[in-house]
Amino acid sequence: MKRKILRYLLIGIIFGITLAKAEIISWYRIYEMFKFQSFHMYGVIGSAVILGIIVIQVIKRFKLKTFSGDPIYINPKQFSITRYLAGGTIFGLGWAMTGACPGPLFIMVGNGVTVMVVAIGSALLGTYVYGLLRSRLPH
Repeated sequence: MKRKILRYLLIGIIFGITLAKAEIISWYRIYEMFKFQSFHMYGVIGSAVILGIIVIQVIKRFKLKTFSGDPIYINPKQFSITRYLAGGTIFGLGWAMTGACPGPLFIMVGNGVTVMVVAIGSALLGTYVYGLLRSRLPH
């Protein structure tokens, strides 16, 4: 169990260093993106989307399994314009207000941007509230 946790911790550290070195956590890069002044973030996001599509297809076609040998199953999602519009709006507003995507919040704290502890707390609170309200929300 400890080995598994250390493996994930090491992967997280390498991922964090990669994002920091690629300037993905830079508020200035995010600001440039929202003002359509630079392709940097669009290139990174677009590359991630394309890589995600390829990886999902490889998982499905070759029926890959997890490290522990369990099959990987991806639940199909029903398309709902209100779901994606509402979720995208909330996500985008949060990103614009904090100047950070939720993914690298911990990396930013590790790089000395300690004010992001507030954003992490807010994200956790929002997740908790969602869990409470989930059954009453349109899905």
